[in-house]
Amino acid sequence: MKYKKIKPYKKLEPFIHFYWELNGKELERQWERVFPDGCAGIVMNLGDTCLTDNGSVLMEFGKTYVVGAMTSFKDSLIDTNTHLIGVCLKPATFTNFYSYASQNELTNDTVEFEKSNSFNIDKIFDNPFNYFDHFFSDRIKSKHNQLQSTINDIHSTNGQISIYELSKRNFTTVRQLERNFKKLIGLSPKEYSNIIRFQNALSLIKNSNQSRSLLDIAFECGYYDHSHLCNEIKRNTGLSPSLL
Repeated sequence: MKYKKIKPYKKLEPFIHFYWELNGKELERQWERVFPDGCAGIVMNLGDTCLTDNGSVLMEFGKTYVVGAMTSFKDSLIDTNTHLIGVCLKPATFTNFYSYASQNELTNDTVEFEKSNSFNIDKIFDNPFNYFDHFFSDRIKSKHNQLQSTINDIHSTNGQISIYELSKRNFTTVRQLERNFKKLIGLSPKEYSNIIRFQNALSLIKNSNQSRSLLDIAFECGYYDHSHLCNEIKRNTGLSPSLL
């Protein structure tokens, strides 16, 4: 499998993490697992029909799909003629480009876009990433992300902040914060914070030397104990820490 990531045009960086492209390899067929990161995405299928969402959704050639934020892992079957291309949006930026239902209606789902929101396949084949830059630059509705300050607080604490403290810092109520997160991200602030904490733990596990125990990492990341960390990793990845 070949996978590459490309940065967007500089003016789009506040809204888009990266563009990506995935190609299957000859004589290779495998399930590819993606872990939750709190982000929504847009994907177009340029190859054979692709099985995704743990086998429940078929993505067809030439069609564009929106992928909602995830609360657990998701598997896709990558075959020899799989060719996918897509966009990873930053949290709460979907509405900067699209008029759509509340994001919690898309959580954990892959949904086909209507034609008016779909990518142009001819332009994609011609020069995909340049096309994406123009596509999203032309569609931008607002340069403001109303959750940016709250998201920054979550990331600066690696997800270790109470929802009460989060609402207090951002001069809002817990109830309003819950509504805004569900609408703009598709997750509750607690769910999003837990994903950021899990991602931090995952990074520490992958980058720490072998002498560092899981218990140390668990305490650093705000988990109660080794078992709590292992359970969160299993829930988010379907794997035990030793298999990561």
